Order: sequence, then structure tokens, then C-alpha cells
Amino acid sequence: MSNPAFEFDHVHIISKNPKASAEWYVEMFGATIAADTVARGAPQIFVELGGMTILIRGERPGEDPAEPRPIRPYGDFSSHNARGIDHFGFLYRGDLEAFCAELRAKGVGFPVELKRGVNGSLLCYVAAPDGVSIELMQS
Repeated sequence: MSNPAFEFDHVHIISKNPKASAEWYVEMFGATIAADTVARGAPQIFVELGGMTILIRGERPGEDPAEPRPIRPYGDFSSHNARGIDHFGFLYRGDLEAFCAELRAKGVGFPVELKRGVNGSLLCYVAAPDGVSIELMQS
């Protein structure tokens, strides 16, 4: 049983251009910008999507973030081949093939094209801004 003392709050992304990244989530996924602020000398935008918050912030004074590694295939799976968060995922309640066609028409890249996962459900990986990979799974 999961510990009821915990509730998921957010994913935190460091971005070269937080505003453009936040707008990408709004345009591509229909997310909502909940707040646009500055903290610790960097812009930060709170984006709400699928019951979670994606906090996208700029570089803080003194930071020099490394460039992200691209996701790539390894046999029957894909990975960024680095420690830390590899990707995050959303269940998509709808026609995932049609939704992916809409994203592709908007210029979104798919480092992992639509395929059947281990349990037989349809899934893919979308290339989001800032080197972020998002898994979309048919629910």
C-alpha cells in the first residue's frame, strides 16, 4: 500500500527559455499556465497538465547546466543513458494515433514512434523542449 502521507506535487525542469517551453506544453498538450513568476533571480512558470504541475524555470545566477543527452534506442527499449529522471509519462484517454498525427503536423518529434508496449498497449515518446522526453500511453 502506498504511503498516504505523500501526494505528488510537481516535476521541475531547468530551461534556456522557460516562456517558450511553457507555451509548447500549452500548444501541444492543452496545458494551462497557472503562474508566471521570478524566484531566486530566474523566471519560473507553473504549467498544469493531467493533474500535475510542471515547474519550468530559467537558469539561476551561478548555474551552468549541462546539455541534456538525447533519448536513443537500446534493443527493445529507449533511454537517455544517464542517471536521474529519464522521462515522465501521461496516460492518454483518446485516440493516441490521431493525437500523435496532430502533434507531428505541428512539428513535434518522436524519438520513439508509436509501438506496442510490454502489456500490449500503444505508446510513444515525444521530444519536448529542454531535452525532456515524455511517454504517452493509450489508456
